[in-house]
Amino acid sequence: MKITKNIILEGKHGKPILTDVFYVENKKPKPIIVFCHGYKGFKDWGAWNLMAEAFAKTGFYFIKFNFSHNGGTVVQPIDFPDLEAFGNNNYTKELDDLETVIDWLYANNKIKKEGDVNNINLIGHSRAGGIVTIKAEEDSRITKVISLAGVCDFGARTSNKGDLEQWKNDGVKYVLNGRTKQQMPHYYQFYEDFIANEERLSIKRAVSNLKIPYLIIHGDDDTSVLIDEAYSLHKWNKKSCLEIIEGANHVFSASHPWKKDSLPKELKIVIKKTTAFIKD
Repeated sequence: MKITKNIILEGKHGKPILTDVFYVENKKPKPIIVFCHGYKGFKDWGAWNLMAEAFAKTGFYFIKFNFSHNGGTVVQPIDFPDLEAFGNNNYTKELDDLETVIDWLYANNKIKKEGDVNNINLIGHSRAGGIVTIKAEEDSRITKVISLAGVCDFGARTSNKGDLEQWKNDGVKYVLNGRTKQQMPHYYQFYEDFIANEERLSIKRAVSNLKIPYLIIHGDDDTSVLIDEAYSLHKWNKKSCLEIIEGANHVFSASHPWKKDSLPKELKIVIKKTTAFIKD
């Protein structure tokens, strides 16, 4: 298997996009999967590397990357050494980052020897479930899209009316990262950017307008993004496929760090269902 880690792409907002590529080299163009991590996530979280290898062995050209403002750096792509960048992240920057990765695929002749740029599939976990759906609706280069434990409404997560005035006055609010114990900043620009782009950032609008195959995968034991959100996504797009995985939590029984050599059962099911969906 060919694995290339930490390729540096130039982002549109002054920060690099670190990118990984996994594939079995056979000189045959393979369906491409671009995987996007979620909120407080990163490309090397938990079992994502094992997941990437599993997809590659199944016959895909698999790409995962760090959003440019996810809080990681080139030197330390895991966790959040750059909290200033994290605080300046927003949804439109993540959409721009994803577009940069897709543009890179199309411009790279080396990739075209092993990856089929006419068969690009997006997977977004958690918050990125919304990002990939919006991008898939607006970018005709995307073939299929998968929401993995994905959210259905950015607006509901952008602010609580009770703390909006305080957030504006302070210019920042903080969220505790339970694992790293960091107080992670969210600058008020996040809310301003959402309001300025509210129509574009409507997941309901994007889902309702999708013209390509759409798969929704959710665990019935997800306490971070409730299963009701998956049902809403499915309701907004009657042609979508909905797969509920019994006993699966928000990360499909993975964790960080993941020290085992094998994937959890629930994540194996995700890979199996996603593979069938894309290859169908």
